[in-house]
Amino acid sequence: MATTVVNRDLVRVIAEEMAYGVETAVEHWMSQIDMSLTDIHLTTLGRLNAVREIVESYKHLTGKVRLDCNRSELDS
Repeated sequence: MATTVVNRDLVRVIAEEMAYGVETAVEHWMSQIDMSLTDIHLTTLGRLNAVREIVESYKHLTGKVRLDCNRSELDS
């Protein structure tokens, strides 16, 4: 019984840490995109290119060639 409680606590702590890590990463990427979109020194095309660079950087860092997106989830 005590082992089960310890295991549940460990799983909870690990899950919380993972969630925090994901939230931190998403916040980082979103803030970079936000800064690019609100940079008054950039033209509209410059803003678009800045966001494209962020996406390309993300793909490079993660080793992804393209980003998968389930289109049906976006349509709902």
